[in-house]
Amino acid sequence: MKDKFTQIFRVPELRNKIFFVLSLLIVFRIVANIPVPGIDQERLRIFFQGNQFFGLLNLFSGRGLTSISIVMLGVGPYITASIIMQLLTMIVPKLEQIQKEEGEAGRQKFNQWTRWITVPLAAMQTFAMVALLKSQGILLPTISSFDVLSIVIVAVAGTVFLMWLGELITEKGIGNGVSLIIFAGIVSGLPSSFTKVYSTMDTSQLFTYIILLALIVVAIAAVVFVTEGQRNIPVAYAKRIRGDKTYGGSSSHLPLRINQAGVIPIIFALSIMLFPGMIANFLAKSSNAGLADVATKISVFFSPTSWSYWAIYFILVVAFTYFYTAVVFDPNKISENLQKQGGYIPGIRPGKNTSDYLYKIMNRVTLSGATFLGLIAILPFIIQSFTNIGSISVGGTGLLIVVSVVIDTMKQVESQLVMRNYEGF
Repeated sequence: MKDKFTQIFRVPELRNKIFFVLSLLIVFRIVANIPVPGIDQERLRIFFQGNQFFGLLNLFSGRGLTSISIVMLGVGPYITASIIMQLLTMIVPKLEQIQKEEGEAGRQKFNQWTRWITVPLAAMQTFAMVALLKSQGILLPTISSFDVLSIVIVAVAGTVFLMWLGELITEKGIGNGVSLIIFAGIVSGLPSSFTKVYSTMDTSQLFTYIILLALIVVAIAAVVFVTEGQRNIPVAYAKRIRGDKTYGGSSSHLPLRINQAGVIPIIFALSIMLFPGMIANFLAKSSNAGLADVATKISVFFSPTSWSYWAIYFILVVAFTYFYTAVVFDPNKISENLQKQGGYIPGIRPGKNTSDYLYKIMNRVTLSGATFLGLIAILPFIIQSFTNIGSISVGGTGLLIVVSVVIDTMKQVESQLVMRNYEGF
C-alpha cells in the first residue's frame, strides 16, 4: 500500500489533481466556519443535540448548520434537486426520451435544469430554517426583516458556491465532488467527537470501550462488503455474420448490486418518522385533556429512546429500499436492451421470461441489501443498548457515506494509475 501511494505522487499530473482537490476542500471548511450574524450559539448547540432530523440535515450540509454558517445548507438543496429530477425522469416519458436520445447533450441539459431547481429550493429551505430558528429563540430578537433577507441571499449564494466547487472537483476525476464535500464535513467533526469521548472517558468502562471499537470495526467491514457486493447474471451474445465478418459470440455478465438505493431510503424513512413525534409534541400542550393524553402517548411511542421507534424505523428503511430499487431498476427495459443487442441469459427465454427472472433475482438480492440498510440505520441505538455510551461520533448513515466515498475515490485514483501503466491498489 505504501508503494501505491508513492506511485500516486510520482505522477505530476495526478499529484497536482490531488492537491487541487484538497485545496478546494480546505476552502469549503473555511467558509463552513464563517457564521452569519445574530445567532445565539448556546441555544443552537442545545437545539441540535435534541433534534435527530436536523442532525441529519447538518450531516448532509457538511456540518455547515452547526454554526449557521454562510454555507448552512451545504449541497443539500442540490441533492434534493437531483433526486427530484431522477424521479421525474421515471414518471415523465418525455424527460426520459430526452436523456436517452440526446446523449451527452441531454445529460448536460439535465444538469442545467438541476442547477436551476437548486436555487429556489435553497431559498425556500433557508427561509424555513430561519423562521424555525427564530421561533426557537436561536435568532437574536434584534434581527430585522432586512437581516433575514440578507441571510437567505447569502445562504443561497453559499449553496451555489459549493455546487460550483463540487463540479470543479468532479472534473478532476478524483472522486465525486458533492460526495467529497459531504465526506469532508463528516470527517471534520471526528476530532472534536474523539476529544469529547476522551474527556468523559471512565476507566472503569474500559471493556465497554473495547466492545464499542470492535463493533465499529465490524460495521466498517460490513459496509465495505455490502457496498462492493453484487450478483453477476451471466449473459451470452449470439453470433451474427455480416459479409465475411462474424460479430458476437462472446459472454459477459449483468451486475446487480446488493445496495442499489444507497442512503436514500434512510433519509426518506427518517423524514417520515419525525413527523408524528413533532405533531404529537405540539398537540401535547393542548388544553383538551383527552387530546393531550393521546398526543403524549404517541410522543412516547415515537421517542428515539424507545424500541417501538427503532422497530418502525427499521421496517420503513426496508420498505423504502424496495421502493427506490423498483424506481431505479427496470427489468423490462434491461430485458429489452439485451434483446436488441442480441444478448440472452442462458436457459432463460428472451422477453418477458427474462424480465420476470431479473425481477425475481433483484427481489432476493434487495432483501439482503434492505436488511443491511435497516441495521445500519439503527446502528446508534444498537451500540447504545450494548455499551450504554450515548455519544456516537458518526452514525450509521455517516459511516455508509464515508466508506462509499472512500471506495469510489480509490477506484477513480486506481483508474488514473492504470491508465499511466502503474499497478492499482
